[in-house]
Formats: sequence, C-alpha cells, structure tokens
Amino acid sequence: MAGVNSLGDALRAWRNRLDPATVGIPQNVPRRVPGLRRGELAALAGISVEYVVRLEQGRAPTPSAQVCLALARALQLTGDEADHLLRLAGHAAGPGRIPRLIPPSLHRIMQRLTEHPVAVFDAVWDLLHWNPLWSATFGDPTSRTDRNVLFWQFDGKPGRARQSPADRAAFEESLVADLHAATGRYPSDPSIAAVLARLQRSARFRELWARPSVAQHESSHKVVDHPDVGEIPLDCDVLTTQGSNFHVVVYTPSPDTDARGKLDLLAAIGTQQMTPA
Repeated sequence: MAGVNSLGDALRAWRNRLDPATVGIPQNVPRRVPGLRRGELAALAGISVEYVVRLEQGRAPTPSAQVCLALARALQLTGDEADHLLRLAGHAAGPGRIPRLIPPSLHRIMQRLTEHPVAVFDAVWDLLHWNPLWSATFGDPTSRTDRNVLFWQFDGKPGRARQSPADRAAFEESLVADLHAATGRYPSDPSIAAVLARLQRSARFRELWARPSVAQHESSHKVVDHPDVGEIPLDCDVLTTQGSNFHVVVYTPSPDTDARGKLDLLAAIGTQQMTPA
C-alpha cells in the first residue's frame, strides 16, 4: 500500500490476493492477473462494478459501514483486516495521535515482572520504557540513537538478538502487518509518515508493505548473543493494551534450555561489562 491511509490501495491488494476458486468462481480460461476481477468483487459484495472502480481510484464518496462489511465478507478478510477497512473508511476510528504516556497501572505491572526482560513500545514500535533485566539482556538502549524495532530490523541493526531465517521472515511479516493496523488507527499522527518514509529505504520492507496483511504482532522466538553469558534462547510474547495500543513485550526462557540461569545471572550483574573489550 503506497499511501498511509489509502482505502483504494487496500481494496486492490486484498482483491488481488484472493483466489477466485475459494469463492466458487470457476477458472475455465487463463487469467491475466491474479485474484478477483472488479466485476467479481462487485457481484460478491452486492454493489456495482462502477462503484468498485471509483473506490479503488479514490473517486467515490466514503463507503458506508454496511458497504465496508459487505466488501470484507466478499474479500474474506480477517477480523483485524475488517477493522482496518472500517478505519480507513472513517468508521470506528481511534484517537488521532498515538498514545505515548504510559499509565501508572502499566508501570506497576512492569515492577512486578522483575524476573523477565520486559519493555513497552508504542503503536509504531518506538521503545518507551524497559526494566533493568531487559537492558541487561539486550544492551542499554540509551546508547542507541534509534529506539524503534522496525528500524532495528529493516536497517540491519538488530543488536544482540538473532533469529533463524524462518523466524526472521515471520517476525518481519508480523511487524509490518501490525504497522498496517497502526496506520488505520492513527491516520493523522505525523510520526506514521516519518516512520514509513524511513522504512521505504529497505527493499525487504517495501516488499512486505505491498502485501495487504493487517494483524497484531503477538509472538516470536529469538536467541540473544550476550557478550558475557553467551546464547540465551528466549520466547517473546506481545500483550497489546486496549485503546492505547501499547505493546508490552515479555521475554521468557525457552523450555529445556539454560536461559533461566543466565537471566538470573544478568539480573545480578546488570549492564556492567564482565568481559574486557
């Protein structure tokens, strides 16, 4: 999707993604392009093909919520994608600006999770807060000029964390789908455009951004290469708060590994460097 808030681009991408056979349309002759034709989408959604054309070209009035839901059913969108479509059309829109003030309740939760590396990110994955064990595990974030997960990932500067090729691909796909969701929730926040402009430098990001997936990033697996304690296999779970869309990222030791003991050691030594540089 080229634009930050392009309903037409989203509809076209979702239409191109859908296999006609999955909606009962026979493929008796070769098709020049993948996915549904505009006329086929119009028939499935119960609207005119001319209206579909105008929607995709950005020349139609804002569709009603009922039309959006009909399009979502026809395109077989997921729940997150249907919500994104509604937000792009101006329905059920969230606050115009991304929340960045962490509430006291979230601080209290972090203070109780001292045995696990925990960090809080905003809706576009800017790092806002972290506990001491997160800093000891991943490195002091105050020494980094960028504090955005997307920049770390697509600028090729992931720090101590590494992933298998499959885990990395799934992680990047999930991050970009989550960013798509953020563009619908906060269309007027200026940081959205700035993040997208920076990420467009990456060919891998451009490839993923062109896909129509919209979803929340929920989990991943990483191995931290720590300079003092060695490899720490970690499972990562992301808890997203309702309304404010803070991403609370909690790392737990991978089962059947020595990660728990290494985290306990890091909790004791903190960010001090034990191995000479």
